[in-house]
Amino acid sequence: MFLPLSAAKIRWLKVVVFIACLIPALLLGYNVLTNNISGDPVEAMTHVSGEWALRFLLITLAITPLRRLLNLPDLIKFRRMLGLYAFFYAFSHLMVYIVFDQFFDWTAIINDILERKYIFAGMLALVLMIPLAITSTNGWVKRLGGKRWQKLHKLVYLIAIAAVTHFIWLVKADFTEPAIYAFILTVLLVYRLIAHRKKKLTQIKLA
Repeated sequence: MFLPLSAAKIRWLKVVVFIACLIPALLLGYNVLTNNISGDPVEAMTHVSGEWALRFLLITLAITPLRRLLNLPDLIKFRRMLGLYAFFYAFSHLMVYIVFDQFFDWTAIINDILERKYIFAGMLALVLMIPLAITSTNGWVKRLGGKRWQKLHKLVYLIAIAAVTHFIWLVKADFTEPAIYAFILTVLLVYRLIAHRKKKLTQIKLA
């Protein structure tokens, strides 16, 4: 049995987690500035930012199952930060595409979204992440009310599906990596469905 962490320890852990989550971006920036990237820097920035966006998205989804299975209720205190980092890397992914790949050619960007299904799926995921990022503060929880806020943030499931689909459709040869992410997402979604079903059955028995 794990004892709850003190407020002071949680604050320090949040600082550590914040810095750790920022390390991939700092390393990528350093490697680009020092020309320490083999091949195409734009491709490297696109790949790293997109992959970390997907990783943090799945980590965020894994918080609830992990806190229950490992009996670590304090994990929930890090979910918001991890979700915002998912948005940060996803937005960086988009900016690399707009600025360094398309050079602000909005006609080409719109055509890409309409003609390339993997870009459409990725854009859908990012657009749906925006309201979740905006309403991630305690103030927005109070404004919307707990139930409406929770309903809105259930969009994260659709976002994760769109993000994994984006990766699957993007890859043209080796599907090993996107298959791993798809498997992880499937496990997380199945867990949520089972937990939701158990909750409903419990409510029916208590009624």
